[in-house]
Amino acid sequence: MNPELPTYAPIRAATGAKVGKSDAVRGRPQASSREMLQEAAFELFLENSYAKTTVEQIANRAGVSRNTFFNYFAGKSDVFWVDLDVSLDLLNAALDSSEPSSVMGGIRSALLEVGRHFGPSRVPWALTQYALIGSVHELQASAITRLTAHARLLDEYIVDRAPLAGEASARAAAYAVLGATIAAAQSWANAGTGRGEFEPYLDAALSPVCEAFSRILEP
Repeated sequence: MNPELPTYAPIRAATGAKVGKSDAVRGRPQASSREMLQEAAFELFLENSYAKTTVEQIANRAGVSRNTFFNYFAGKSDVFWVDLDVSLDLLNAALDSSEPSSVMGGIRSALLEVGRHFGPSRVPWALTQYALIGSVHELQASAITRLTAHARLLDEYIVDRAPLAGEASARAAAYAVLGATIAAAQSWANAGTGRGEFEPYLDAALSPVCEAFSRILEP
């Protein structure tokens, strides 16, 4: 089966990002952004593979300087995880604003709120093109770092609202919920172009996990 075409969105408007003199010389209008660099990187990953693509090539394809790339990303692997980075901020905000009747109900509601930001027109590229990436330790390490940050946020939320649950139970709940979210994302991505919205997949995976841990954390 042929891999699905990349699903990143084209750049539609300037973002107001600062661009250096070298960018102006190259003729790139002052609209350089994280998304433009993403688009250039994904094109090159498809053409050359992740391992054979360099930061310099990505910057050249985007029409910006190498320094501009590092204004947005710490390294090449970070290009993959823009959506995951954004979801951490969204999750943090959703948890802060939640007023649930139960701890796990708050987590479920917050994650579903984040899930509504993804749909047929916004599918993280790494989910549909992972077979083309290959096993790259650098990429795996950057993903684990981000997933750990999500788990830590969930863990802190549980400990704060269910202090009698115990550290081990809170951490287990956080990682179980995160595992369910990953499973939902994989199922959604594998469903192909007719996948629809992400939220129903997420709800189906989260509900049994949240119900089970509700009985453990809040007996």
